[in-house]
Amino acid sequence: MPTGNILIADDDAAIRTVLNQALARAGYEVRTTGQAATLWTWAAQGLGDLIITDVVMPDGNAFDLLPRIKRVRPELPIIVMSAQNTFMTAIKASERGAYEYLPKPFDLKELVAIVGRALSRPRGDAPRNHAAEPEDIPLVGRSPAMQDVYRALARLMPIDLTVMINGESGTGKELVARALHDYGKRRNGPFVAINMAAIPKDLIESELFGHEKGAFTGALTRSSGRFEQAEGGTLFLDEIGDMPMEAQTRLLRVLQQGEYTTVGGRTPIKTNVRIVAATNKDLRISIAHGLFREDLFFRLNVVPIRLPPLRERVEDIPDLVRHFFAMVEKEGLPRKQIDSEAMDVLRRYRWPGNVRELENLVRRLAALYPQETITAPIVEAELQPASGAPMQAGSSSSAPERAETLSGSVERHLGQYFGGFGDQIPPPGLYHRILREIEPPLIAAALAATRGNQIRAAELLGLNRNTLRKKIRELDMQVVRSPR
Repeated sequence: MPTGNILIADDDAAIRTVLNQALARAGYEVRTTGQAATLWTWAAQGLGDLIITDVVMPDGNAFDLLPRIKRVRPELPIIVMSAQNTFMTAIKASERGAYEYLPKPFDLKELVAIVGRALSRPRGDAPRNHAAEPEDIPLVGRSPAMQDVYRALARLMPIDLTVMINGESGTGKELVARALHDYGKRRNGPFVAINMAAIPKDLIESELFGHEKGAFTGALTRSSGRFEQAEGGTLFLDEIGDMPMEAQTRLLRVLQQGEYTTVGGRTPIKTNVRIVAATNKDLRISIAHGLFREDLFFRLNVVPIRLPPLRERVEDIPDLVRHFFAMVEKEGLPRKQIDSEAMDVLRRYRWPGNVRELENLVRRLAALYPQETITAPIVEAELQPASGAPMQAGSSSSAPERAETLSGSVERHLGQYFGGFGDQIPPPGLYHRILREIEPPLIAAALAATRGNQIRAAELLGLNRNTLRKKIRELDMQVVRSPR
């Protein structure tokens, strides 16, 4: 039976009662209070083996109280709970030295399990503290799906592990990477981002590792790579699934050995960067098709974070809309708001472009419509071209959806791709990059359909058998014949 004395502080008597009963059943002794001052008195007197406290109480704020408690009792584990449920709440809890942050409502079994882990951990294993005072909220949303993301990020702030962010296009993978940098150990160093899908294949190694003068045609001077530019900080490798196999091999060597050489160089250069990678692909499928190195995947996937698509967190849409309207107002556009029926339309929409698509919609609404209040017909008119069919205000989210054509899917993808460059345009060579991106899944699908029979796959694709074999070698694809 577990033992320990738990101090609980919450101004809600019902919550205090529920927590008291759950922890008493688990074998703990419990004291409860609704006042921050009482909690401080108990802690200062040396009472309690663990604290569970709400953030906001009638006579104070737990975030002001935590540093005081930590000064007199640095090893005392503190669990912070809050109904505010924002990213900054989780980060502040971590910065003030909380052992764990729990958004309300929470599962009582999970709380009891956390209490058990906190009381059984070795003494002196208290989380480290940070003094950053962030100004802007980098991530918006209070949904359960985002709470899981916030808690994972809060745990990662004091440590320096490699992170792999997985999510669909437009879910905010770079925002998460920047949050990891801005509130983590390396916040005083540079944050350098590189999009693998936007760099021509033959330039990726030069972009990453730099090159020496004369290393190749056009290399008129020495150029530093992204690893050198990110020294002491964070290197964000976006769309890592699009990295060519040759560059994957060099990146793996850097992660293993902690050093690299420039293109055309001979002297190894030590590197000290934190790697955060991101992809919108299932890299395990890419590994199965021979398009991504399994050993590199395990080097990068030390801490995986999944960003949910917007359709899985529709309860966050109102907060996101208000956030984006406030952003565009700061940029000089008129103040806008959206009525409840229009908000219902937004909740029913599938959001193939995720949060980025919602932000673009809000910007259009603010720029193009003179009305202060945006109504449902306006939103439906703006979403209709993207959905391909009129949206009915009373339509159900469970209604059958029209199958998207390949042409429509490619057009949507390209729209998001170009949108990611803002006022700029992508690097030259887009036509061949797109073809190289389409070829592997097309050939893989044909091989899968013919169970690895290259003769039948070539016939299916309308290619000469030797041409197909050449492409399989060039793409370094593994072909496995399987019986019917």
